[in-house]
Amino acid sequence: MIVAGIGFRGAATLDDLQQALQLAAGTARIDALATAATKADAPQIRALAKRLGLPLHAVDADRLAAQQTQTQSARVAAQFGTGSLAEAAALAVAGAGAVLLAPRAISGDGMATAALAEGPDT
Repeated sequence: MIVAGIGFRGAATLDDLQQALQLAAGTARIDALATAATKADAPQIRALAKRLGLPLHAVDADRLAAQQTQTQSARVAAQFGTGSLAEAAALAVAGAGAVLLAPRAISGDGMATAALAEGPDT
């Protein structure tokens, strides 16, 4: 199972999210999207999930904070308790033993990030 974690600022657009995801995923087959529970109702992430026909998982703060990420952002750490929202969300949903396929990718304008994690098939 491959999960794409998505992090984004409130002003990010659907295009920003899609660009970050494309940079992270390339041609990889994605099974699900994941983001912080506090962002899961944002229109741009819901639109992305709908456009791609993928389930969207909302990850609570405790699960995000429990993940070890490859990259670190002081701003994200202060807000979510983890170094990378995209990496932590992907790892949390991909399940025990999941691994990042690469560090987060960042949209050109810095408004969105995406990372892929692969975990056991469920």
